[in-house]
Amino acid sequence: MNAPDLIFDSVEVLADGEQVLGPVSMRLASVGITVIMGANGAGKSLFLTTAHGLVAPHRGRVIWNGIPADSSRKSRGFVFQNTPVLRRSVAGNVAFPLSARKMPAIEKATLVARALAEARLTSQAHQPAAALSGGELKRLALARAMVTDPAVILLDEPAANLDPATTKELEDSLRRISDAGTKVILSTHDIAQARRLAGDILFFDAGLLIEQASAAAFFANPISQAAQKYLKGEL
Repeated sequence: MNAPDLIFDSVEVLADGEQVLGPVSMRLASVGITVIMGANGAGKSLFLTTAHGLVAPHRGRVIWNGIPADSSRKSRGFVFQNTPVLRRSVAGNVAFPLSARKMPAIEKATLVARALAEARLTSQAHQPAAALSGGELKRLALARAMVTDPAVILLDEPAANLDPATTKELEDSLRRISDAGTKVILSTHDIAQARRLAGDILFFDAGLLIEQASAAAFFANPISQAAQKYLKGEL
């Protein structure tokens, strides 16, 4: 299993002239599941969207395996916290990422059918996507992100507003995806979920990457005062 190589080189992102992320300089080249943690406004979502190339840094570079983030998005999948759906069927939503890839119709149909089956959405394939429940929408988002067989999948608070049973299903799916060789990078506010899933941790505070460590080291002995407070529920 080859680890994708993500580099943030002195990255800064501004909003209305104010620096909201960075400067961040880091390298992530681990397999398994990386969890991004931090309080509200810490920069978790912005880090993910910048890493994927959806937000362009005002300074610095974001590189995946030697290629700029905005030029390599096809190698990754992305799951937003609030699942956007297209005005089409469930199957049509899952097929959408394949539309720009010139592949035979039979191959495309096979990939969509497999993704729907893995997401347990086969019976809803021809229903309007907007009619799905919250948990089903999360499964749809994951299927749509995985249909292209990406090397990396990034997820922004994927279990937000899910009940415990649906959260467990999602976590089981992420473990299967990771075990099959796809790098998983996700943000969460749920410390227990991070303990269950993470191989390594990126901890952000006020737009800065404060700690990067193995999950075992981070939870046993967080170095920064901000992380210590966060884990105690004080931040």
